[in-house]
Amino acid sequence: MADQVRASHILLMYAGSARSTATRSKDEALQEINDLKTAVEGGADFGELARERSDCPSGQEGGDLGWFSPGMMVPEFDDAAFALGVGDSSEVVETAFGYHLIQRTG
Repeated sequence: MADQVRASHILLMYAGSARSTATRSKDEALQEINDLKTAVEGGADFGELARERSDCPSGQEGGDLGWFSPGMMVPEFDDAAFALGVGDSSEVVETAFGYHLIQRTG
Protein backbone atom coordinates (compact mmCIF):
# COMPACT_ATOMS: atom_id res chain seq x y z
CA MET A 1 0.00 0.00 0.00
CA ALA A 2 1.21 3.49 -0.82
CA ASP A 3 2.20 5.80 2.05
CA GLN A 4 0.01 8.55 0.61
CA VAL A 5 -2.39 9.06 -2.26
CA ARG A 6 -3.96 12.13 -3.79
CA ALA A 7 -7.58 11.88 -4.78
CA SER A 8 -10.63 13.83 -5.82
CA HIS A 9 -14.19 12.84 -5.07
CA ILE A 10 -17.80 13.62 -5.71
CA LEU A 11 -20.05 13.28 -2.66
CA LEU A 12 -23.82 13.05 -2.79
CA MET A 13 -25.39 13.28 0.63
CA TYR A 14 -28.97 12.31 1.42
CA ALA A 15 -31.46 13.06 4.16
CA GLY A 16 -30.13 11.36 7.28
CA SER A 17 -26.49 10.97 6.22
CA ALA A 18 -23.84 12.39 8.55
CA ARG A 19 -23.55 16.21 8.54
CA SER A 20 -26.12 16.35 5.74
CA THR A 21 -28.47 19.17 4.90
CA ALA A 22 -29.56 17.34 1.73
CA THR A 23 -33.24 16.74 1.10
CA ARG A 24 -32.84 13.95 -1.48
CA SER A 25 -33.65 10.42 -0.38
CA LYS A 26 -31.04 7.71 -0.13
CA ASP A 27 -32.48 6.07 -3.26
CA GLU A 28 -32.37 9.38 -5.17
CA ALA A 29 -28.74 9.92 -4.14
CA LEU A 30 -27.82 6.41 -5.27
CA GLN A 31 -29.48 6.93 -8.64
CA GLU A 32 -27.72 10.29 -9.09
CA ILE A 33 -24.28 8.95 -8.16
CA ASN A 34 -24.74 6.02 -10.54
CA ASP A 35 -25.65 8.50 -13.30
CA LEU A 36 -22.47 10.46 -12.52
CA LYS A 37 -20.42 7.24 -12.61
CA THR A 38 -21.84 6.49 -16.06
CA ALA A 39 -20.96 10.01 -17.19
CA VAL A 40 -17.35 9.63 -15.94
CA GLU A 41 -17.05 6.26 -17.67
CA GLY A 42 -18.30 7.97 -20.84
CA GLY A 43 -15.52 10.53 -20.69
CA ALA A 44 -17.09 13.40 -18.72
CA ASP A 45 -14.62 15.60 -16.85
CA PHE A 46 -14.51 14.41 -13.23
CA GLY A 47 -13.48 17.80 -11.85
CA GLU A 48 -16.22 19.61 -13.72
CA LEU A 49 -18.84 17.16 -12.41
CA ALA A 50 -17.49 17.64 -8.89
CA ARG A 51 -17.79 21.43 -9.21
CA GLU A 52 -21.35 21.12 -10.50
CA ARG A 53 -22.75 18.32 -8.34
CA SER A 54 -20.69 17.45 -5.25
CA ASP A 55 -22.14 18.20 -1.82
CA CYS A 56 -18.62 18.44 -0.35
CA PRO A 57 -16.88 21.84 -0.10
CA SER A 58 -14.00 20.23 -2.03
CA GLY A 59 -16.28 20.33 -5.07
CA GLN A 60 -15.28 23.97 -5.55
CA GLU A 61 -11.75 22.67 -6.21
CA GLY A 62 -12.93 19.98 -8.62
CA GLY A 63 -13.26 17.53 -5.74
CA ASP A 64 -9.54 17.65 -4.88
CA LEU A 65 -8.83 16.34 -1.38
CA GLY A 66 -5.06 16.71 -1.65
CA TRP A 67 -2.62 14.11 -0.37
CA PHE A 68 -3.63 11.87 2.53
CA SER A 69 -2.24 8.91 4.44
CA PRO A 70 -4.01 5.69 5.46
CA GLY A 71 -6.39 6.33 8.33
CA MET A 72 -7.05 9.99 7.54
CA MET A 73 -10.35 9.18 5.84
CA VAL A 74 -13.15 6.87 6.94
CA PRO A 75 -12.25 3.20 6.33
CA GLU A 76 -14.55 2.64 3.33
CA PHE A 77 -13.10 5.68 1.59
CA ASP A 78 -9.51 4.73 2.46
CA ASP A 79 -9.96 1.19 1.18
CA ALA A 80 -11.30 2.39 -2.15
CA ALA A 81 -8.81 5.24 -2.66
CA PHE A 82 -5.72 3.17 -1.85
CA ALA A 83 -6.89 0.31 -4.10
CA LEU A 84 -7.03 2.57 -7.18
CA GLY A 85 -4.26 3.14 -9.67
CA VAL A 86 -3.39 6.72 -10.56
CA GLY A 87 -6.02 7.99 -13.00
CA ASP A 88 -8.58 5.33 -12.07
CA SER A 89 -12.05 6.00 -10.72
CA SER A 90 -13.82 3.93 -8.09
CA GLU A 91 -17.09 2.14 -8.01
CA VAL A 92 -19.72 3.89 -5.89
CA VAL A 93 -18.52 3.96 -2.27
CA GLU A 94 -20.98 4.38 0.59
CA THR A 95 -19.87 5.99 3.85
CA ALA A 96 -21.79 7.58 6.72
CA PHE A 97 -21.61 10.85 4.75
CA GLY A 98 -23.34 9.52 1.63
CA TYR A 99 -22.24 8.14 -1.73
CA HIS A 100 -18.85 8.92 -3.25
CA LEU A 101 -17.07 8.53 -6.54
CA ILE A 102 -13.32 8.69 -6.04
CA GLN A 103 -10.65 9.39 -8.65
CA ARG A 104 -7.03 8.83 -7.68
CA THR A 105 -4.88 11.63 -9.01
CA GLY A 106 -1.54 10.89 -7.38
